[in-house]
Amino acid sequence: MDKSARIFVAGHTGLIGSAVCRALSYRGHSSIITRSSKLLDLRNQAAVDRFLKKQRPQYVVLAAGRVGGILENKTYPAEFILDNLSIQLNVLKAAAELGVKRLIFFGSSCMYPTEAVQPMAESALLTGKPESTSLSYAVAKFAGLQMCLALNQQLGRSVFIPLIPNSTYGPFDNFDSTSSHVLSALIRRFVDARRQGLPSVKLWGSGRVRREFIYSDDVAEACLMFLEKDILPSSLPINIGCGNDITIAELADKIAAIVGYGGTIEWDLERPDGAPRKLLDTSRISAIGWSPKIDLSTGLTKTYHWYLANQDTVLESS
Repeated sequence: MDKSARIFVAGHTGLIGSAVCRALSYRGHSSIITRSSKLLDLRNQAAVDRFLKKQRPQYVVLAAGRVGGILENKTYPAEFILDNLSIQLNVLKAAAELGVKRLIFFGSSCMYPTEAVQPMAESALLTGKPESTSLSYAVAKFAGLQMCLALNQQLGRSVFIPLIPNSTYGPFDNFDSTSSHVLSALIRRFVDARRQGLPSVKLWGSGRVRREFIYSDDVAEACLMFLEKDILPSSLPINIGCGNDITIAELADKIAAIVGYGGTIEWDLERPDGAPRKLLDTSRISAIGWSPKIDLSTGLTKTYHWYLANQDTVLESS
């Protein structure tokens, strides 16, 4: 991929999009195209069409979308499915008409059935019903994934690359107390509890469910690899994970130790856990030669220090 190639990163201020921009800049790419949601509403088809026709990117990374934790998904299911479907349809359609060389689309491990065999291979998609607490989001994401596969089928080659990262975390994550995912929510809770001198912290669920976490810079590295690498259509979609998981209770203990919170942790069993386990089978991406570089302890420490350094800005935006 030429260093002067025009690359549109949709969602550049978010968790994965910002990591992709960092990785591109580090490699010397000079034509990274970005727009904030205030300047370009990706839910507006006419606006997206005009923008792509004017900018004419050769590559697109679609990292924009509405995301949130269990509470946000349960409270606004209609917005989750409508916003994500609109964004995906508009960007994929305009990119196909423009004839881009490659587009990366990010699915979600939420698309997999709740009762899928662990670790979850890509072939398990559509073999059962996803977890009910994130069903609208999962349906929207699967529609985007299927649109990528359908476009590739008509083109006869792999231009639209659907990737499925597991629970991603890192700088520029969402730390809002009501809409964040579990890892960033725990960092904020323990930081606040330490500063306030609270003797205990009560967390949602049982703490027994298991999750796999992947650092955003690792996801970005995989993204850049697939912007350049030719992939057979039969090899898509492709999971991105680290190959191991931990319980939420273990995660909470790790974060409390990094933050320096010494109080007790209580569990609210009346709150939902979500899916019992979400571990991805990474055989496909491992066979290509990719593996993550940042282990969980290192990634948690990096994310914690980023949050401390940017806490005022993060809390203002949330």
